[in-house]
Amino acid sequence: IPTRNRVSRFLLEVEKRGFALDFPTIAMAGLTFWAVLVGVIAVVIAFPLSFPTTVFDPKVLHQIAKDAIEQGGLNRTAVVYNTIAGMKARYPNDIKEAPKWVFNNAGGAMGSMLILHASFSEYIIIFGSAIGTEGHTGRFLADDWFHILTGEQWAYEPGALQKEVYKAGAQHHLKWGVAKGYKMPDECWALEYARGNIAAMLPFGYFDTFFSTIDFITLWDTTWISAKFMLENLLKGKV
Repeated sequence: IPTRNRVSRFLLEVEKRGFALDFPTIAMAGLTFWAVLVGVIAVVIAFPLSFPTTVFDPKVLHQIAKDAIEQGGLNRTAVVYNTIAGMKARYPNDIKEAPKWVFNNAGGAMGSMLILHASFSEYIIIFGSAIGTEGHTGRFLADDWFHILTGEQWAYEPGALQKEVYKAGAQHHLKWGVAKGYKMPDECWALEYARGNIAAMLPFGYFDTFFSTIDFITLWDTTWISAKFMLENLLKGKV
């Protein structure tokens, strides 16, 4: 009882001084602090990456995707895994298939992805959705190439009155600093390659977890796989 009285007096004193303490406020403040901290750290890490070491060529990736589509035909599973096999054959020292697929929630869109490469200057994933999705591409300190394997991806920039349409075999280049709205109207899978300050892209991939999905299992899986791949590449001298 004395302890309870001391707590009550403390809260009363806080209210007198013009403050209000409640659990939702404290929890939201804590989440906001950590989200901002992650963003600041990502940007700070990004500065030393002005001169990254790149391995992958978008033209080569585009050809690998087109070859996989030709081999797989209408069999979407064959197209996706032929793409992965083609990537491993062309880049045997740099492509490493993640142990599992994970969800990806970012910019209001939801899909699933399989990480094939992650370093501080490049990443490659298979990304898409079996039911379609729609959202914001993000605005990055990086170039991002989507190589459509199955289905369609639509996109538009502010002021555009007609959508861009990217079908299987097409390459959609989201340039450094550019943002678009995008949609996969139905099932769609793509080979995605990003080149630039990958660390600065992390907040975009994390914020939906804290402010929407609260799916910390997916957050853990994504962080663990990405960090493992990045560290392995860093130890090989690949920034």
